[in-house]
Amino acid sequence: MSDQQVSEAPSRQKLAHDTVRLAVVVGALGIVFGDIGTSPIYTIQTVFNPADPHPVPVSVNNVYGVVSLIFWSVMIVVTVTYVLLAMRVHNDGEGGIMALITLLRRWKAKQGRKAAATLAALGIFGAALFFGDSMITPAISVLSAVEGLKVVEPELERFVVPITAVIIVGLFLVQRRGSAAVGRFFGPVMILWFSVIGAAGIRGIAGHPEILKALSPTYALGFLFGHFDVAFFALAAVVLAVTGAEALYADMGHFGRPAIARGWLVLVLPACVLSYMGQGALILEDQANVSGPFFLLVPEWARWPMVVLATAATVIASQAVITGAYSVASQAAQLGYLPRLRIAHTSESTIGQIYVPWINWVLMVSVLTLVFAFRTSAALAFAFGMAVTGTITITTSLFLFLARWKFGAPAWAIGLGCVVLLGVDLLFLAANLTKLLHGAWLPLLIGLTAFTVMTTWQRGRAIVTAARREAEGSLQAFIEELHSRKPTRVPGCAVFLNRGKETAPLAMRANVEHNHVLHERVVIVSIETEPVPRVPPDRRVEVDDLGYTDDGIIYVNARFGYMETPDVPAALALIDPARSEGALDLSQARYFLSKIELQRGKSRTMAGWRKRLFVATSYITADAAEHFGLPRERTVIMGAHIEV
Repeated sequence: MSDQQVSEAPSRQKLAHDTVRLAVVVGALGIVFGDIGTSPIYTIQTVFNPADPHPVPVSVNNVYGVVSLIFWSVMIVVTVTYVLLAMRVHNDGEGGIMALITLLRRWKAKQGRKAAATLAALGIFGAALFFGDSMITPAISVLSAVEGLKVVEPELERFVVPITAVIIVGLFLVQRRGSAAVGRFFGPVMILWFSVIGAAGIRGIAGHPEILKALSPTYALGFLFGHFDVAFFALAAVVLAVTGAEALYADMGHFGRPAIARGWLVLVLPACVLSYMGQGALILEDQANVSGPFFLLVPEWARWPMVVLATAATVIASQAVITGAYSVASQAAQLGYLPRLRIAHTSESTIGQIYVPWINWVLMVSVLTLVFAFRTSAALAFAFGMAVTGTITITTSLFLFLARWKFGAPAWAIGLGCVVLLGVDLLFLAANLTKLLHGAWLPLLIGLTAFTVMTTWQRGRAIVTAARREAEGSLQAFIEELHSRKPTRVPGCAVFLNRGKETAPLAMRANVEHNHVLHERVVIVSIETEPVPRVPPDRRVEVDDLGYTDDGIIYVNARFGYMETPDVPAALALIDPARSEGALDLSQARYFLSKIELQRGKSRTMAGWRKRLFVATSYITADAAEHFGLPRERTVIMGAHIEV
């Protein structure tokens, strides 16, 4: 190899590395920033909405104050709380409120602190609020984009709701195909979006450059404390500027903190700030522009294309939050807060791209209901703010607790964080509580409903597990009984799925007691979901011979992460023949499942209504054979009844 080739090799490697890094940043722009990147469409318009129950008068001082408040809210909540601080706390690379919950559960198991359990429950409520966010975001985002039609042509206002409904139906219908096929187009579309809104903002600033004075925090503080009676109510709409902040954190596992931080600091933050500044300048020029400052920023000839681009951007924003709802539901099911759901992976290369049919159709019906009930983005904004502030406040609280007690941050730093970060969040939360009767009750109702379902399922699952453990009896005692009874052995391999090593599988016990036979090779498998996203192959299975090395019976503990779909046959294929009394013939193995029929009992384990809710929730449980990757033609299901 020549000296020139040697010198060129590192350059080629660096170029390839930079290309991959750029591709990750572009991917993050397409998935992560859709929600927060479309906030400029409706935030300032909502602040000055005359139909607001606590309207903010349009005046020079108020415009400066509102724009300054928006800028510093984005800097404190998004840049400082999420990008610079919270994203440093993760669970094996995964972020978001569910990752914080798993960290708390792991820490609680070691420390046994009641505070951790309380905060974990608070985190579950935050995750429940996210479902409300997932319903409201598509409705308000698409509505706000399509409302650009009435800015271009006022007579088209009557078509806004029908067009929005058609777009939303189409969006949910294509979810089953996954976003893998179109994902590579999301990044370029969002790059175009941020470039256009940034350029439009510059155009507005050029007409009234004095608006740049709003970058000074003195305007935000002066407006907040000098006109608190007006500014406090304005905060309920100002918070819309930070919608989607949780998505930055939740999607950290897909793209990594560096890519998200670069995308935010280099493109998204400047573009959004320019748009807000430009809209403020436009209102200062003519207060009549408050009716639609975002679309009025662009020249008249460009407004039709802007409506189309805004619609595309809001569809991408909706796609991101819908996918987030799938991920939260999947992780909640893995952690025992929801029943086992049918999950389809829509990408062979990206594990996070999943489709959950039951969640998809519930979301579609909910979003359409919101569109037809509220009809305008301004009306929905009252509800949207509560979902956002609730989730952000809970995330900040969990982060500060973990930073202090798990990672040992100094007390003065935590105190400063409580005063500044949590103080800002609580101020936003208090402001949104004033909209309780005007729509803010909606995300609270959705959150409380989801929280009740999740905690009821967790409690009911614990009761059923205890009753099932009693019915199954000790596994070791059952193995000893088999050695004394010596049932007839039949050829083949039988795999019994079980909940643990302590008890005998109901299906195995029924097979021996009723059919008086046992297969030559028996594998008892339990599935363990660890509080980590993924488990490496070398830790996937653990084999135990249960005290006998010649009876053909082994116990296998198969471990999966909460972001993985369990595949039992694939896990069994990893077993070393030396550990399993010889090779297993999985090609003809029979899989046995114990199906539990739940019935309401008279014991006072839960309130009657919670028992009915638990039993009703159990009906959405996914098919076990499909969930665990079992071949249906070789799967046998045996039933049993358990009272709750």
